[in-house]
Amino acid sequence: MAFARPLLRGPLSGPLLGRRGVCAGTMAPPRRFVLELPDCTLAHFALGADAPGDADAPDPRLAALLGPPERSYSLCVPVTPDDGCGARVRAARLHQRLLHQLRRGPFQRCQLLRLLCYCPGGQAGGAQQGFLLRDPLDDPDTRQALLELLGACQQAPRPHLGEFEADRRGQLWQRLWEVQDGRWLQVGCAQVVPAPEPPLHPVVPDLPSSVVFPDREAARAVLEECTSFIPEARAVLDLVDQCPKQVQKGKFQVVAIEGLDATGKTTVTQSVADALKAVLLKSPPSCIGQWRKIFDDEPTIIRRAFYSLGNYIVASEIAKESAKSPVIVDRYWHSTATYAIATEVSGGLQHLPPAHHPIYQWPEDLLKPDVILLLTVSPEERLQRLQGRGMEKTREEAELEANSVFRQKVEMSYQRMENPGCHVVDASPSREKVLQTMKLENLNMIVKK
Repeated sequence: MAFARPLLRGPLSGPLLGRRGVCAGTMAPPRRFVLELPDCTLAHFALGADAPGDADAPDPRLAALLGPPERSYSLCVPVTPDDGCGARVRAARLHQRLLHQLRRGPFQRCQLLRLLCYCPGGQAGGAQQGFLLRDPLDDPDTRQALLELLGACQQAPRPHLGEFEADRRGQLWQRLWEVQDGRWLQVGCAQVVPAPEPPLHPVVPDLPSSVVFPDREAARAVLEECTSFIPEARAVLDLVDQCPKQVQKGKFQVVAIEGLDATGKTTVTQSVADALKAVLLKSPPSCIGQWRKIFDDEPTIIRRAFYSLGNYIVASEIAKESAKSPVIVDRYWHSTATYAIATEVSGGLQHLPPAHHPIYQWPEDLLKPDVILLLTVSPEERLQRLQGRGMEKTREEAELEANSVFRQKVEMSYQRMENPGCHVVDASPSREKVLQTMKLENLNMIVKK
C-alpha cells in the first residue's frame, strides 16, 4: 500500500496548526466521543477548536490516556442511518472483526478501551462503535500493523483512524486518516476539547433498531440481512413465519420465571410446573436452541434478533398450550432486553436509561405472561453455584462472573421492566423455602381464576 505521507511522530508543528483551511475545512461534522475507562466511568470529549488556546483543557484523565509519552489511536466504524438495517449489520460485523484482530499480534501489548462516537442531539442512528488503542511503547510496528489492518478492509464501511498527539503547549490534537484510492491521506486535524455529559447515554436512541427490538418485524429484518452468511438464519425465519402474527393467550395463566444464570431457574421452574401441573416452555425454544451457539458468536445485533424471534416462537407455543393448562416459561422477553441494554450501554448503573423509559416497555405485538418472577441470589452464592456446575460458560455467564458492574446493570434493568414488571423472589434459601416464599397456594388461586 502507498502512503500520501507518513503518520507524523513527535509534537505537532506550528505551520501545520496554522493551516486552518486544510485541517478544519475537511473535517466531518462535529462529533463527540464517550470513552469507557477501566473503572467503568465515562470520559467525554469532542473535536472542536482548530487553533491553540481556543478551548479549555480536556479532562485530566483523557490527557493521561491520549497524550505522550504513550501513543493513542481511535478507530470508529461508521454507520449510515439511511442505509437501514443492512448497514447496521455490516458495521456490527466489522466492529466484531476488528475487536478480535486488535487482541492479537503486536496489539496484545496495547490497552484496548471501548469508544463511542456520536453527533450531539440524541438522534437515532448517529452512534458509531469503536475502540481506543493505547500503545505504551509508541512502537512504529503498532502503527504499521494498524495501517495494514484497516487497509485490508476493502468493503464499506471503512473504519476511521485517528491519531492523538500533543503540541508544544501540551494541548491534545487528533489527526484523522482515511484510505483514498489505495493511499492513506490525512483528512482532518482538530483539537481535543471538553464535552459535557449528555442527559441520556448517546447509544440509547439506537437501542430499538439495534438490540431491543420493539416488534417482531424489526428483529426479523436483521436476520433477513444475515441469510447470505448464516444459513441457519433462514431456518429461523421459516419457523417464525409459520407462527401467526397475532396470538391470544388461552384461559389458563402463564408464569414467566427470570433471573441471572445460576439463580436456580431450572430447578424452580420445574418445581413450579410440577406443583401447578403446568406445561414448561423455554426461550429460546428447542426448535432453534440447536443453533444457539452459532448466534452467540455473532455481534450483539444479530444475537439479540435471534433471541427476540425465539420469544415470538415461544409466544405461539404459549397460546396453544395455555388453552389446555397453565404454562411456565423459563425466560422470556425480559432476559432478551436486559442483557442487551446492559451490554450496549457503557459505563455504570447511572448511565442506564432512567426508570419508565420506553425501552423498558413490553412489545405490543408479543403475548404477555400474567406473572413474571425474578429470582435473585447474592453474588457470592451465584458464583458458588456456577463453580459447582462444571459446565462451559457462555460469553454472558463469563461477563457476569468477571464484571460486577455488568451484573448490576442486568439486575437494575430487570427491576425497571414494566407492563408487566417483575416480582422479585430471593432464591438463596433451599428449594422448599423458595417455593414457600413464592406462595404456590396463591399462584394456584391465580391459575384457577
